[in-house]
Amino acid sequence: MAVADGGVDPLAPAQVSRVCAVLALGGVPRSDLQDGVQQIRLRLLERRARGEEPPRDVGAWAAVVASNLAADWHRARGRFERTAARLAALKVWNPESQGGQEARLLALAVAEGLDGLPSAQRQVLVLRFYADLTVPQIARELGVPEGTVKSRLHTAARAMRERLRTDEVV
Repeated sequence: MAVADGGVDPLAPAQVSRVCAVLALGGVPRSDLQDGVQQIRLRLLERRARGEEPPRDVGAWAAVVASNLAADWHRARGRFERTAARLAALKVWNPESQGGQEARLLALAVAEGLDGLPSAQRQVLVLRFYADLTVPQIARELGVPEGTVKSRLHTAARAMRERLRTDEVV
């Protein structure tokens, strides 16, 4: 089977079936199986591009990588579901009940400021100030060191402050 660069597919059809089986047994939904296969192909092609030797047993290597991908999928899904549940449990803030037009303008400016941040910074700001999670809780949920959370919070807060000052909101 050919791949996009005109080369040969690094995974034989039997290996693709094995990878799909490992992913499916790992709980990955059927709709995401081909994405997992593509990730494994990509890793094999990256090894080739770096000049590394191919794995001695490509099928076994691909099965181990598929198992790791399934575990990563579950971790990511669990983080997403826990974060979504926490955000859903929060009271919805209604700017109209807390200051009228001025509050609506501030809420709009903050929303636009959040949209302008990189996703990692936006994520920690939302978790810290909207979901009211502590730095250690955020680090645990995202699977990153506390120092990384603090750094992202600091950078994001500074960017938001500058944005709100530039827009003459504060």
